[in-house]
Amino acid sequence: MTNDARQPYKTLILVRHAKSDWGNLSLSDFDRPLNERGLRDAPRMAQHLIEKGIAIDAFIASPAKRAKKTAQIFSNAYERDKDAIIYHTALYLAPPTVFFDVISQTDNQYNSIAVFSHNNGLTDFANLLTNTRIDDLPTCGVFAVNIATDNWANIAHADKHFLFCDYPKGI
Repeated sequence: MTNDARQPYKTLILVRHAKSDWGNLSLSDFDRPLNERGLRDAPRMAQHLIEKGIAIDAFIASPAKRAKKTAQIFSNAYERDKDAIIYHTALYLAPPTVFFDVISQTDNQYNSIAVFSHNNGLTDFANLLTNTRIDDLPTCGVFAVNIATDNWANIAHADKHFLFCDYPKGI
């Protein structure tokens, strides 16, 4: 999309948490950590976004261990304090309506946000944003859109334009 300098816009970057570890079956789903592949893929994908020139003003995440760690890895790559990550419990296994609610409450000082969460809700939400469809956002996959607005509260009804969808095996 070519951005018209007169048209304000926001950029939304959806990130599925990196690959998690299923090795300890005594852990709850919420407490599953990243596995070795996840710990390799997350910094690689963060660096990929940096190399693409993708700015991220705020990091918003599910507090589940695997999403939280993925967000921390990205914020570290962007040289941001991990304590600045905004956690929303509602993003844990959230349906699309929750993503709209959480994002619409984001402070408008942020022009570009990254939201770290889980499937199936993340893929379902991404498929509601534009005419671009994905079957399944892979672990540590990134789906980005521009939103023609200067107010996050307008996300549901504002014009949205697909930017890209990248994932570790595709880069």
